[in-house]
Amino acid sequence: MEVTCLLLLALIPVHCRGQGVYAPAQAQIVHAGQACVVKEDNISERVYTIREGDTLMLQCLVTGHPRPQVRWTKTAGSASDKFQETSVFNETLRIERIARTQGGRYYCKAENGVGVPAIKSIRVDVQYLDEPVLTVHQTVSDVRGNFYQEKTVFLRCTVNSNPPARFIWKRGSDTLSHSQDNGVDIYEPLYTQGETKVLKLKNLRPQDYASYTCQVSVRNVCGIPDKAITFRLTNTTAPPALKLSVNETLVVNPGENVTVQCLLTGGDPLPQLQWSHGPGPLPLGALAQGGTLSIPSVHARDSGYYNCTATNNVGNPAKKTVNLLVRSMKNATFQITPDVIKESENIQLGQDLKLSCHVDAVPQEKVTYQWFKNGKPARMSKRLIVTRNDPELPAVTSSLELIDLHFSDYGTYLCVASFPGAPVPDLSVEVNISSETVPPTISVPKGRAVVTVREGSPAELQCEVRGKPRPPVLWSRVDKEAALLPSGLPLEETPDGKLRLERVSRDMTGTYRCQTARYNGFNVRPREAQVQLHVQFPPEVEPGSQDVRQALGRPVLLRCSLLRGSPQRIASAVWRFKGQLLPPPPVVPAADAPDQAELRLDAVTRDSSGSYECSVSNDVGSATCLFQVSAKAYSPEFYFDTPNPTRSHKLSKNYSYVLQWTQREPDAVDPLLNYRLSVRQLNQHNAVVKAIPVRRVEKGQLLEYILTDLRVPHSYEVRLTPYTTFGAGDMASRIIHYTEPINSPNLSDNTCHFEEEKICGYTQDLTDNFDWTRQNALTQNPKRSPNTGPPMDISGSPEGYYMFIETSRPRELGDRARLVSPLYNASAKFYCVSFFYHMYGKHIGSLNLLVRSRNKGALDTHAWSLSGNKGNVWQQAHVPINPSGPFQIIFEGVRGSGYLGDIAIDDVTVKKGECPRKQMDPNKVVVMPGRGRASCQPHPQLWGPVAALLLALQR
Repeated sequence: MEVTCLLLLALIPVHCRGQGVYAPAQAQIVHAGQACVVKEDNISERVYTIREGDTLMLQCLVTGHPRPQVRWTKTAGSASDKFQETSVFNETLRIERIARTQGGRYYCKAENGVGVPAIKSIRVDVQYLDEPVLTVHQTVSDVRGNFYQEKTVFLRCTVNSNPPARFIWKRGSDTLSHSQDNGVDIYEPLYTQGETKVLKLKNLRPQDYASYTCQVSVRNVCGIPDKAITFRLTNTTAPPALKLSVNETLVVNPGENVTVQCLLTGGDPLPQLQWSHGPGPLPLGALAQGGTLSIPSVHARDSGYYNCTATNNVGNPAKKTVNLLVRSMKNATFQITPDVIKESENIQLGQDLKLSCHVDAVPQEKVTYQWFKNGKPARMSKRLIVTRNDPELPAVTSSLELIDLHFSDYGTYLCVASFPGAPVPDLSVEVNISSETVPPTISVPKGRAVVTVREGSPAELQCEVRGKPRPPVLWSRVDKEAALLPSGLPLEETPDGKLRLERVSRDMTGTYRCQTARYNGFNVRPREAQVQLHVQFPPEVEPGSQDVRQALGRPVLLRCSLLRGSPQRIASAVWRFKGQLLPPPPVVPAADAPDQAELRLDAVTRDSSGSYECSVSNDVGSATCLFQVSAKAYSPEFYFDTPNPTRSHKLSKNYSYVLQWTQREPDAVDPLLNYRLSVRQLNQHNAVVKAIPVRRVEKGQLLEYILTDLRVPHSYEVRLTPYTTFGAGDMASRIIHYTEPINSPNLSDNTCHFEEEKICGYTQDLTDNFDWTRQNALTQNPKRSPNTGPPMDISGSPEGYYMFIETSRPRELGDRARLVSPLYNASAKFYCVSFFYHMYGKHIGSLNLLVRSRNKGALDTHAWSLSGNKGNVWQQAHVPINPSGPFQIIFEGVRGSGYLGDIAIDDVTVKKGECPRKQMDPNKVVVMPGRGRASCQPHPQLWGPVAALLLALQR
């Protein structure tokens, strides 16, 4: 019967008039988590304070039609308005265990394609208090002329916190201050990290040897407790001192076991020792135990600086460093340098010639070089000079200079590098000097100047080097500034002149340079050449998928456009309808449309409606445009800004819902004939379906009908499908939830009946003496005190709930219970708070209504108060308020002189505007006015027949 009545109401023919309800997005940020405080300094600056580790929850409440999409973004601080790339697309932003680095300005951006997006922001201030660190420093001066010594000690306490911490210094249990002890001074030093307070003990006295405590506090903001650290100062307190068991530079051979001891020579309290390695962590297998560091079987990669640090928070940490050098040699190279003075690039008799040899070694300066000619040691002479550390070459390089080159100087020269007496293999490099020794040339093989490959395939770029000897080839990119090669390096060496690339991608397209190296060959100007790499890839097209709507009988043009590809052209285009190949459309000259393919449908019919597919190829690959062509109507757009859509009826335990919507692009297809309505209670399988006839529907026209006799507290799924002559259109669905009134910071005229356990978002104040209680006649304590409190709620129903204060023991005179509403974002100058109260009993205290303004901090002001016994009846109060900004209302119950003092409230309403001049009948059903938007209302002449039909059905 309930669903039948609902549908009959919905099926009443309607007379519609529409002004268009499409509206740009509007947004408002409210907090839904447990913030410490929300400061409303002004309209543009909102600060949400939260403790580190708690859960941040922000809601972006939006209005506008169609329903706006919400995106959350964050910046580091208020100085920057640039969004980060990471976003959260949701109306609720939730961050579990928020960290201090997540503080900053959060933006809510709402957009629906109408007008400009709405952007609101709030600054999140994360509060924290770290453990304090206490260090001790001292100065000692010996003034022998006056025969006395002066010792001054500084106790430095540092902490990281937000907000700034307050410091308290104690000696033992006594708090220290300037005024109470002339021997101490407390001050804040300049240029320190974090917050720091220094306790200065001037000219140490016997009583100064004691335990000192630094206590830091953020004054319990966000419930953060104070923290403290204690240090005991004695006449033996001293900073740490160290010494090493080895020299600061330790040279070892590979494979040896290394042990280094770091020995404490002073420090009180006992210092802590720690080993570290730079760069990088300690080697794998190394063991640091106390002051001893052991590295078994060292390798060349284990070379580096090893640091031993001792700390005891007195003075500065003591630090000793060992530079561990593991002997090694690698990368033997040579250079041939023709006569520099004569600027020659060739070897010529009668000119000077220099041969150079270098290895990368550890330690570099311990390397020795020996030169051989044709297998025999080279002998020094006036014309053959061997030098070391040539300033024009890398450090520790050996050079053999031949002055006035003769034919007899031709031969094979061998350079041998070694570590004398060390088990490190020698490295050698050989250079042949003859008339055939010539500088290099480089070129690109014929047909290899341009390399074209497909994306994902391997590629090989090649340059040929001629000359004797042939040096390595160095590759780099030319067309991009500071561009890296695919290997991630700016320069890559290839011994054979071939740069091999695996699985090339389109961003590798460009110009590559090959050039000769200046080592392992002639030390002359590099020769170079260039190779072009073209990476071909399949086409990219748009639209990837498009929904095309058109009325029956009208033409449609489908266009598939090439966005990018290599080659950048359409080689072929194939059209299919429902998977079947279509005849080729008329050919468009390439000059007119080189990058698009078109298909024209003369008329949309039921037979021609369906899926069209255009496959575009550029000879490398293909891409597809998909078109869904039909004459079906677009989906309805539910309207979410309906004023007070829920109407609750406490006596019948039912509620009604005003459902409103617009039709998306109604003129794109044939005129709408009707809507198919489906209503189903959640968790139920059966749904009732009926047709709702409509007249001509215009774009932006607001359609409306009322769902009635919905059962509290159930939710319903509503599905709405438009129909045209073509048939069914796109369906839209939404869930209708039953919600208690005033559970949203956007104020409405709804009433809170306290029927749900969430009590409309009201919360118990944590600073009062006791709590309000929710109950009804069925949950009352049978042993409750008689002659006080209401027997039932305002509706007179045993199931109806209300809120009351229980004043029996252990409550005492003056105890207060506070019930706090959600935070309301004020958008009007005047509001009216209406509620029913029950104050019956000879010990009744007081009922107060307070308004907590959040415009500048939290300020509570009394708006209404009533005291004493008012009889065993429910009475209504209307209280006008004019908050200056966001606000909350607070019901405060005060216990009287005895236990017969229960006070109850029910049916609380907060609405915009002034209060009524006279009391309303509590049992009278009041229909709140709407916002005056264009809507479709039931035709009044049809109410009589419908009422008669309903009466017949009930019988």
